[in-house]
Amino acid sequence: MASSSLTPLKPTSLIFTNSQTIRPQRPQPTVRCGPRDNRGPLHKGRVLSSEAIQAIQALKRANSKSNSDDLDHVASKTLTRLVKADLLAAFHELLRQDQCDLALRVFSAVRSEIWYRPDCNLYAGMAAALARNGRAAEIDGVVAELEREGVGEGGGISRLIRGLVGAGRREAVVRVYGVMRREGVGVDDEYVSKVLSRGLKRLGEEGVAGQVERDFLESCEGVVGR
Repeated sequence: MASSSLTPLKPTSLIFTNSQTIRPQRPQPTVRCGPRDNRGPLHKGRVLSSEAIQAIQALKRANSKSNSDDLDHVASKTLTRLVKADLLAAFHELLRQDQCDLALRVFSAVRSEIWYRPDCNLYAGMAAALARNGRAAEIDGVVAELEREGVGEGGGISRLIRGLVGAGRREAVVRVYGVMRREGVGVDDEYVSKVLSRGLKRLGEEGVAGQVERDFLESCEGVVGR
């Protein structure tokens, strides 16, 4: 279980000048969440706020009690109070700690916020954590949510596709491609098309891979013909 730690303060000394005591200013402690092990740094080097740390710890305590009602109450109470940056930081930290069930709860909370817009990077992170923990079958449910939401502006599509291919989720990759075609996002991107085509071929979907290549060529011809 991860624990928060405070950076130890350096010993201070008193300096006496003209009978007056001057106390050097103490540095502010840096609060970090999670043990210092081989799981890598926090998301983009972010230092978690005390609010995010408290939310993570509250969720983990409630989860350890194996009481879904208690966990629902804690999640509703704590996550709604977090600002956008802290909510996203908590999500990424739970992924880093491989707390998939809790990360899924936070992911649901993120997607319910008024500021949220479909983000394939978030889906890619969730899918990678599930695959890493032997829960690849649950990725299909995550992709089903993506189908309902859409891929947004397309950021993170290639990362998501690579993760799905690595997890062997053939049908999920085909479904993501279907969303891309429906929204016209990514099909005209050469790199994304190559990642998608190669991944589909690796999974035995030669026919769909051929369609990906044709879609990309048609998009190129459309640009040239303008």
